[in-house]
Amino acid sequence: MNAMASRSRLVYLATAPDQLTAEMWCELLRGQGIPATVRAGDTASYMGVSNAPCRIMVQEEHLEEARRLLEEHLGPDSVR
Repeated sequence: MNAMASRSRLVYLATAPDQLTAEMWCELLRGQGIPATVRAGDTASYMGVSNAPCRIMVQEEHLEEARRLLEEHLGPDSVR
């Protein structure tokens, strides 16, 4: 199997209210061993930080665990 075939695709997890919150949520997930990223297209902004909602993406195989962790730490309404 080549490296491209072994990579999991990124899937949508949640929308944070702004980029700073999205980055904090990603760090929470990363701290639990779940790779997470803020969708690059959501971070276009003035002076480098977006105040617009930003989507958090995780690898497909981590989706359920990531959803559970966010709900556990932030409440059930955090993952929409």
